[in-house]
Amino acid sequence: MGIPSDDVVVIRHPDSPGEPSVITISCPDKTGLGYDLCRVILFFGLSIVRGDVSTDGKWCYIVFWVVGRGDRATRWGLLMKRLLEVCPAVLSASVLYNSYYRQQEMVAAQQEEQLFLLKFSCYDRMGLLHDVTQVLCELELTIRKVKVSTTPDGRVMDLFFITDIRELLHTKRRKEEVCDLLRAVLGDSMTKCDIELASAEIASSMQASPFLPPTIPEEMFDLDLLEESSKESPSSSNNPSVTMDNSLSPGHTLIQILCRDHKGLLYDIMRTLKDYNIQISYGRLYAAQNGNCEIDLLVMQMDGKKIVDTNKQKALCSRLRLELSSPLRVTVVSRGPDTELLVANPVELSGKGRPLVFHDITCCLKMLQTRIFLAEIGRHVVGDREWEVYRILLSDDCELSASKNKIVDGVTKMLMGWE
Repeated sequence: MGIPSDDVVVIRHPDSPGEPSVITISCPDKTGLGYDLCRVILFFGLSIVRGDVSTDGKWCYIVFWVVGRGDRATRWGLLMKRLLEVCPAVLSASVLYNSYYRQQEMVAAQQEEQLFLLKFSCYDRMGLLHDVTQVLCELELTIRKVKVSTTPDGRVMDLFFITDIRELLHTKRRKEEVCDLLRAVLGDSMTKCDIELASAEIASSMQASPFLPPTIPEEMFDLDLLEESSKESPSSSNNPSVTMDNSLSPGHTLIQILCRDHKGLLYDIMRTLKDYNIQISYGRLYAAQNGNCEIDLLVMQMDGKKIVDTNKQKALCSRLRLELSSPLRVTVVSRGPDTELLVANPVELSGKGRPLVFHDITCCLKMLQTRIFLAEIGRHVVGDREWEVYRILLSDDCELSASKNKIVDGVTKMLMGWE
């Protein structure tokens, strides 16, 4: 016996404009469920302004209050479908359901997503790359890598390495859907559009490189230097406070977080706890109108015990502070006469990159009237972490449209949701 899927995820819209919508999830629990839900919500461009999480280890009840961005309509029906897909199916009562979910997760992890190469050419114009990126996001295509180049005569050749959330890009109908929507946006300026399965050689080249190109400063990944610069530039840091307490609950460790709110805040917390194999039993998040956020979490380790090891406590607190103060790194460097925008964010242990990063970068540059001459996305291993690095070479007239500080500030605010 199961329960109707309509009862698993319920979305209630506000009576008054400007109020948050309420998403309620009631389903069996699984490791990393909160992370999966937060990732889907972030992918749809929504921000969680309040949250309540409760689970007994077998069944969970989650409520998220979410708000969208005025420039992007939310497809609520599709959002509900994606949330349902990450919720465990409701099975008949059985003590074996935990092992069943683990088996399903192991099978899913072993199935590699198919990588496709989207090639198209057209004539350049302001905001072109953002318009293309928005189409791909709306089609639920994940950009794994991109190479964009502009010829002297103004023609753009774009190579997008993409995966399909719907897993239909191998079909003729899905390929035609993608090309037709791109033509609708680009108009007569598009001269070519082709989608093919990437070769095994190309797929293997997607692995993270252990070397950083000389044009990418290592300072972007240095935490000590980052903390020093944050003192001089308050807009780039929220100076989070993370504390642990084992005295308030007989079976759980209390984690208290005070920080500045940002887009994907709960996603950053959930993915960090998942990486450390920490389970959340109860949680509460509240984002105040002044931009500050309070989070209380009652957690335990996978063995059902508190976090009592002081070294583990320090490591987890340090990692949470790092992820919440600087989930993304943004800088602008000079390459001779050229200007390059660099954005880096850590890759999850699952191998997934942060959603909508390229979308937000191109959106900001379009708003700043700054053209993109060349763009690349690559992955690099720095220290003990894998990073996704976006390299955007700006056109020669970028100094006329926006200063370097304005670009860094604008991209940072767009990525963090600070308006």
